[in-house]
Amino acid sequence: MLILAGETVTASLAVTSFTAAEALPYERLRLALAALLPVPWIVFSRCYSRGDALLALRQRWRQAVIGTLAAGAFVGAFYGALAYVSRNPTSRLEFVALGWAGLTVEIGILLTSVLVLMNLERTFRGSVGVMRWRIKYMVLGVGALFGFRLYAASQALLFQIPEEPISRAGAAALGVACVLMSVSLSRGTVFDVDVYPSQSLVYRSLTVVLAGLYLLIVGVLSHLVTVFGGTTAFPIKALLVLVALTGLAAMMLSERLRRQLRQFVSRHLRRPVYDYRGVWSTFTAQTTSLVEEGAFSRKVASWISDTFQALSSSVWLVEESGERLRLGGSTVLVDATADRLDQPAAELREALAGIAQLKEPTVIDPDLYPWAATLIRLHPGVFPAGGSRICQPLIAGGRLLGLLTLGDRVAGAPFTTEDFDLLKCVADQIAASLLGLQLSAQQVRSKEMEAFQTMSAFFVHDLKNTASTLSLTLQNLHQHFSDPAFRDDALRAVGKSVQHLNTLIARLTRLRQELRVQPVPTDLPAMVEACIQTLGPTPNLQIRREFSPLPPVQLDSEQFQKVILNLLLNSREAISHDGEIRVATESFGGWAVVSVSDNGCGMSPEFIQKSLFRPFQTTKKNGLGIGMFHSKMIVEAHRGRLEVQSTQGKGTTVRVLLPLTSTV
Repeated sequence: MLILAGETVTASLAVTSFTAAEALPYERLRLALAALLPVPWIVFSRCYSRGDALLALRQRWRQAVIGTLAAGAFVGAFYGALAYVSRNPTSRLEFVALGWAGLTVEIGILLTSVLVLMNLERTFRGSVGVMRWRIKYMVLGVGALFGFRLYAASQALLFQIPEEPISRAGAAALGVACVLMSVSLSRGTVFDVDVYPSQSLVYRSLTVVLAGLYLLIVGVLSHLVTVFGGTTAFPIKALLVLVALTGLAAMMLSERLRRQLRQFVSRHLRRPVYDYRGVWSTFTAQTTSLVEEGAFSRKVASWISDTFQALSSSVWLVEESGERLRLGGSTVLVDATADRLDQPAAELREALAGIAQLKEPTVIDPDLYPWAATLIRLHPGVFPAGGSRICQPLIAGGRLLGLLTLGDRVAGAPFTTEDFDLLKCVADQIAASLLGLQLSAQQVRSKEMEAFQTMSAFFVHDLKNTASTLSLTLQNLHQHFSDPAFRDDALRAVGKSVQHLNTLIARLTRLRQELRVQPVPTDLPAMVEACIQTLGPTPNLQIRREFSPLPPVQLDSEQFQKVILNLLLNSREAISHDGEIRVATESFGGWAVVSVSDNGCGMSPEFIQKSLFRPFQTTKKNGLGIGMFHSKMIVEAHRGRLEVQSTQGKGTTVRVLLPLTSTV
């Protein structure tokens, strides 16, 4: 940098010289200094911010010294050939021209510029994160400097003369580079000092800056009036200055402007009071796992109280009717106390309408807001010197979901702009979470109602058929009671109806029973054969067995037999005429596989994908749609899975896969 400064000084002396003869010594000295630049800057670009900087210095310091000495020796030996005075044959004017040694120096500068830029580009590409942030302006500064030197050297080689405009621009480029490098140095550890000026000082300084900018604009406009109006524009200029001073006074007296200035300073030029990363991490960690509205509200009230040091904090939720508030959580009220608070419907409706119009945290002041008295009753103060009470609406999806009220701050400290900003952000997140919880609860209720309606439809249908049978029997009972044959038929009908009701109740009870399996080593083919025997005789139906030997499989035989029996019954019911059921066992890829195939009616792909394993979804006239749902639960409890392949009109194959080695 010292060499660059010396080069700039000599270039300026050469430019300000009156004759070429006076400028020649300065130009030769400039070129001599420029000849010493390549080596140190190449070393700097190779070592700056590199992890191997010390190693590179140890390996190349000898070459750097030798290169610098060689450049000095070259300059000393051919100092007179660096530049000379030449004369323009046309105008007969003398000027300084570059000699062969000067051209050699310019070639070296051009190559050095390219090499420095390449090294810095490689360094910047290899940097990440904070390191890139620190070196960015250094790279820009050196890049601007040597980018200009690349241009200047190419022009010097092209015209073989050092032109005056380029010399002046070189000084400007050096100034810009110094500014950028200074910014980079300020980001490093050398100048890493935290400075937080007084807020009042910054506010006053900002006011002075704005006033200065305003007056500067007025001055420019006044000058324009003078330029285009001449001396006759003096009255207009005086009027313009008067209006400007009046406008400035009005701006300085504007409470809105002063408030906006204070907010700007607090948000952008003041040291943060809160560790926002810690605040959001704590909030998400404490509330993410809460899926119940009440628990979420209680945790939010406690978190708000701790974060803002407000001893009384409450979360009020708007009920579905929109005409009443209920306490979600509070650090000062309990549910019983909240229920006793007076909430007149008309007054509360008006208060909620006013609160819904708020865009930011607001002080609960009855003199400013008519609804404030209602909130004061809902959020009574505990400490006389607790300071202001604040209301923040919870709005999401364009709907008022509730509101936050907090007060009784420790030592009665006032809420600042930064407190309000954080509270607004937190309230938006709370409202979004509340809306998500409410939508989830609505979805759960809809699913429950859908399941209840589906189950009721099946249950009512079966009960209706059973009731019809019993009603018909009861109607004929008085006429044919003396007939022994009728009594026998009636008893069988009643018994069959009772058995059907008991079966229906047993099948529905399975849905709410907890499934527990107790696996033991089991001969799977033998167990499947026992299930086939349980079916009894099957006229007009052939069962083909294809059993392969299998090692013992960990099974709960009692539970797993229900799966095989359900598959066999489904296949038998799917065959309406003479048909065949194929039952096979085999091992495949570490799995024990039981497959049950039939050539019955089959199922559609849509039914398999959307309804087969859902309760109360069935294609049978007398089925409940519980069997496959229960079978899937049993198989998955054994760490297995079910696979279904079916074609309508051709048949169905169900494969049960069970692990051979893992335990349940």
